[in-house]
Amino acid sequence: MSDTNQDWLKIAADLERLLKLRSHAFGLKMFETVEAMEAIPKIRRPKTVHTTDQIVAQAARLGWTVGITGDDLVGSQCRAVVGLGPQDEQWKSGKHMAGVWYATVEDAGKHQAAMHTVPFGQYRALAVSPLASGRLDPPDIALFYATPGAMMYFINGLQWAGYKRFDWSVVGESACADSWGRALRTREPSLSIPCFAERRYGGVLDDEMLMALPPEHLPKAIAGIEQLAKNGFRYPFPQYGIQQDVRDGMAVSYPDRTRSA
Repeated sequence: MSDTNQDWLKIAADLERLLKLRSHAFGLKMFETVEAMEAIPKIRRPKTVHTTDQIVAQAARLGWTVGITGDDLVGSQCRAVVGLGPQDEQWKSGKHMAGVWYATVEDAGKHQAAMHTVPFGQYRALAVSPLASGRLDPPDIALFYATPGAMMYFINGLQWAGYKRFDWSVVGESACADSWGRALRTREPSLSIPCFAERRYGGVLDDEMLMALPPEHLPKAIAGIEQLAKNGFRYPFPQYGIQQDVRDGMAVSYPDRTRSA
């Protein structure tokens, strides 16, 4: 898993400073026992039934540290993505989504098969908490909401050194499978377009995307962004003008693109 010798407060502050985040960067950690989850300092437990979208939003929007079991979640879809409920034949059929999000049971079943999920049976609980709190040391994955421009900048930071192409998918509804489900399952950076449930129940804004990734990637991304900033690339990006002669602007980064070139 990830390095336990991280300064989570500094990492969170760097992300907020560089990406102009409007909500907390937070961590998610899986637990094999409920007792281990409940031992986290200042952990809150739900008093009513929620979606997982609401639980992660309580960390991102309210700064809470929250722990749940499968019993705290509203249904099999939420439980299955994080491995707190079975991916059994009834779940795989997708019947509960047919006629709601997909035209046929066959379409719904294909959607279920396309989702990234945590295998069922190993974990009994999970917790979410702002990275800056340091209470999940280390979290299994780190997550943050940001605008498309900030996400592009973060990805550029990841690619500054040791370049790697990233390929992501869009499963549609249940997009949490594209973010925290995929990151937990594959241990790879996972970008998603949040779905209807995340927006309706999790408070996700129209201009927000979600990044989920193993936290050991964060120092590398931050170092890359800092170098890009030294090169004159900083978020938010100033508009140059759609009718201006582009050579003056390009020459700032590429000296051979001057008017005289």
